[in-house]
Amino acid sequence: MASSSNFFETAFRWQRGRQGTGYDKMLLATARWPVPFDSYLIRYPAGSEIPPHTDPVASGRHFRLNIVLKSPKSGGEFVCKTPIFETHRVKLFRPDACEHSVTRVEGGSRYVFSFGWVLK
Repeated sequence: MASSSNFFETAFRWQRGRQGTGYDKMLLATARWPVPFDSYLIRYPAGSEIPPHTDPVASGRHFRLNIVLKSPKSGGEFVCKTPIFETHRVKLFRPDACEHSVTRVEGGSRYVFSFGWVLK
């Protein structure tokens, strides 16, 4: 979860994704109370991908809702072994408990709105 203390330093600016695989993220909103959450616009340019991984949290259960705003011509598929809910454009999953990845983006870019929260 993003820290609200540095919100104004990082909000609405593209930053490199922490996986180091070519995607960018833009923090849109975050808070620690009453439920810790964050929301991002994520940009996957052609050639980017995310290898299989999990996103552990210190305590609680991490949930994430991803909504695909724009799909590339090919690739850029979200892969999750055990999603809670999944359609072509909507993905709800537990990133702390479910290994997930994004296949290599080909022919265009992919944009995703991502909203995550942690329940104690």
